[in-house]
Amino acid sequence: MIDKNYIQFFDTTLRDGEQTPGVNFNTKEKVQIALQMEKWGIDAIEAGFPISSSGDFEAVQAIAKAVKNMTVVGLARCSEKDIDAAYDALKDAVDPQIHIFLATSPIHMEYKLKMTKEEVLASVAHHVAYAKQKFEKVQFSPEDATRSDWDFLVEVVNIAIANGATVINVPDTVGYSNPTEYGNLFKYLKQNVPHFDDAIFSSHCHDDLGMATANALAAVENGARRVEGTINGIGERAGNTALEEVAVAFHIRKDFYQKETGIVLKETKRTSDLVSRLSGMPIPRNKAVIGGNAYAHESGIHQDGVLKNPETYEIITPQLVGVEQNSLPLGKLSGRHAFADRIAQMGYDVTDPAEIKVLFARFKDLADKKKNVTEEDIHALMVGKSIEDESAYELKRLQVQFVKDGVQAAIVGIQDKGNKEAKMEDSATGSGSIEAIYNTINRIMQQEIILKEYNIEAITGGKDAQAEVHVVVEDEEGKSHNGTGIDFDVLTASAKAYIQASGKAKNKQTEEKVSAHF
Repeated sequence: MIDKNYIQFFDTTLRDGEQTPGVNFNTKEKVQIALQMEKWGIDAIEAGFPISSSGDFEAVQAIAKAVKNMTVVGLARCSEKDIDAAYDALKDAVDPQIHIFLATSPIHMEYKLKMTKEEVLASVAHHVAYAKQKFEKVQFSPEDATRSDWDFLVEVVNIAIANGATVINVPDTVGYSNPTEYGNLFKYLKQNVPHFDDAIFSSHCHDDLGMATANALAAVENGARRVEGTINGIGERAGNTALEEVAVAFHIRKDFYQKETGIVLKETKRTSDLVSRLSGMPIPRNKAVIGGNAYAHESGIHQDGVLKNPETYEIITPQLVGVEQNSLPLGKLSGRHAFADRIAQMGYDVTDPAEIKVLFARFKDLADKKKNVTEEDIHALMVGKSIEDESAYELKRLQVQFVKDGVQAAIVGIQDKGNKEAKMEDSATGSGSIEAIYNTINRIMQQEIILKEYNIEAITGGKDAQAEVHVVVEDEEGKSHNGTGIDFDVLTASAKAYIQASGKAKNKQTEEKVSAHF
């Protein structure tokens, strides 16, 4: 039986979100994100596209083994080889699910698939039935559903359900729809699909016209029982439905939607920050729910109202989504045991004594430099270590000096972690400190890459705040790679970020991934 008041959350940050230019999670990062999604309360996580590459296969397999309370999903085209690969990757999962897709819009069928309606219907019937032999849970997506003929869409959905599909996803692949139209599409399916209530219908929206979250909510109002999206709304082009926005909307407007979810709202900010740092995509300060300005008030009238009663202008309390106001009660005199207890309370599962020793040493160094150590600082420390551990190269030396006429010179030393004997050092000049550092790194790495994006933000307030730098670079083939660096010194953080991105460009995988678009 399907509880019609419970809305499932399906996260595709690791699959659709990774299609964001410059975003490329490794297996360790994907597992880390998946475990945090489990804490956040996600019902199903799309771990990847197993047939697309050995890396995706390994990541799906690793996540399938790691999580215990969440459905793990593998993506597949209407192809027996794709379905077999998904089965092999997910066979160790506690609760596996396959997600099959095939386009149904006239433009996709004619120009991309070169298939007739009859051929599409036959393919859906065969491959859903084939998948049902291997999986109890089978999800089917008619790609580009919102630009499909509605009557043909009904035929496709009926055939998918008849052959064993338990979830029907209705994708707004190109972000073309609007809330009224998308809601009416679900209403039409509900009226014309006899076994509508035998399956879970799901929304999957892109944000090209800025309506992804509104469209997802409209789908729920008209019969959808699952919402697909990503954390922070990341994804190709303008991104996907931001799951954190939907989750908080259901909570704040429970009077209207009257729906339940499994989302643990206090884990929202931690989940958002983790994805932001590992993806190298900063969160805009005006981002709904988790942006830095979401709980800031500059207007005098607003400030006066909030001081008298926060509910005058705050419909969401910071604490609801895990934004803590108090500093971390640890300092430079704190012991290792207190530190280990605190990071455990913050949700980090670190039990290896050697790893705790390294983290504690970093914490002591942090406490020596900062008057007040906050939870944000500790989160940055934990994520920063993970980022640096996964980087193929390490910054060993950085020296910057003024030359003349505004010209700066930089000396940079880099260690190749894969070759301890290879200590690389060089120098170069630039019109500013950052340019000089990046020109030097390019000389050391012997590559020509272009800096496309550079963002810097303070992790906390105050003059002793750590700097977090995100960069996106473009290699000679036009491919994007991101990097993140965290340090008290802006130049050091900038160098770390660029070295990480440069390392990804230098060591990029030669195999091409098969892209999937919903």
